[in-house]
Amino acid sequence: MSVGKKAELLAPAGNKEKFYTALRFGADAVYLAGKDFGLRAYSDNFTNDEIACCVDYAHKLGKKVYVTVNIYAKNADMKKLPDYISRLADAGADAVLVSDPGVFAVTRKTAPGMPVHISTQANTTNGDAVAFWAGLGASRVVLARELNIAEIKEICDRFGGKPEIETFVHGAMCISMSGRCLLSDYFTGRGGNRGECVQACRWEYEINEVGKKGGGLTVAEDARGTYFLNSKDMNLLASINKVIEAGVDSLKIEGRMKSPFYVASVVNAYRRAVDSYYAAPDGWAVSPLLENELRLTSHRQYTTGFYFGDYDRQCYETSKPEQTGVFAVSVIESGGGYVLAEQRNRFKKGDRLQVLSPTDDFLKEFVVEEMFDENGIAVDDAKIVQQKLRIKCPYKLEKYDILRK
Repeated sequence: MSVGKKAELLAPAGNKEKFYTALRFGADAVYLAGKDFGLRAYSDNFTNDEIACCVDYAHKLGKKVYVTVNIYAKNADMKKLPDYISRLADAGADAVLVSDPGVFAVTRKTAPGMPVHISTQANTTNGDAVAFWAGLGASRVVLARELNIAEIKEICDRFGGKPEIETFVHGAMCISMSGRCLLSDYFTGRGGNRGECVQACRWEYEINEVGKKGGGLTVAEDARGTYFLNSKDMNLLASINKVIEAGVDSLKIEGRMKSPFYVASVVNAYRRAVDSYYAAPDGWAVSPLLENELRLTSHRQYTTGFYFGDYDRQCYETSKPEQTGVFAVSVIESGGGYVLAEQRNRFKKGDRLQVLSPTDDFLKEFVVEEMFDENGIAVDDAKIVQQKLRIKCPYKLEKYDILRK
């Protein structure tokens, strides 16, 4: 089987550590937000100067940075928008993601040379909508999550990469139409379409009969109740070949609010899976080792979403996230048989740690025999949060590599 241009692997970055982690583990491009206009207001996000530094760093690696400007803006927002777009253009951002037609128009007017990607918030569910945005000058469209694989392929075949087509392949799924949900605003006054979503769709609910006292009315199959609005997390690792073969140009991972451990684990798994597919596409199957990687980091129960028609399998029985791996330390540097690292979770001398790295040291293990604090004092129990430790390690690791339990 011959395959065309290699699909881009696009990773989330909620702060600088996640940005550098995503690139370290193989992302081709990263999407992030400034302090305004993005849909993850409670992520750390980036100042204008930080965006410029990130763009410069990524470009030196031959990689790209896209900036989300995908809120549904109000009049007060629009007054600040031209200056912000100008700053992004000056910083060399590779594209901005928008969903609001007004934001799109101002962006095109302010920075005509700036590529514009249409966010999934725009609910693009058909080829004519793609053509509409392309006709206005959009260079990429992120399709709505509600499409199945056949519908995605039909759109990709129609446009042949002009505009490019991007789809989500991993992460949390909004329960409302591609994320345009009113629940967060209704319950808490925090607008989901303005970056302040509290994920009310992932709360647990009971039905109470009007006028009846004595608690909720059980309507579910089990004693825990029914969770009407929840969705499992998307996971297309085992089917990434089908997404690529459909003609998708960019494979998007959700998770700007997730941890560096999540970013490293998920990007590493998809990078290795995508590369292995392109190396030998005929008869490709994902490695069980990579599938296990996605169980090690925090996630809810997994689903393939709407891709293959399993619509009834998206609700889950519990809203509690699952995680089997423990993020022990983040590596700062290594040398002389030791790594300097920052503690993230408690571990002890004698524990066995495993390497999470984009190199051939991935999955190698060792027992912690010696570790010292910054003053050279021996440490048996690493229980101080973010303590700097020098740990005896047989592998030469690099900054942002991870040791896990």
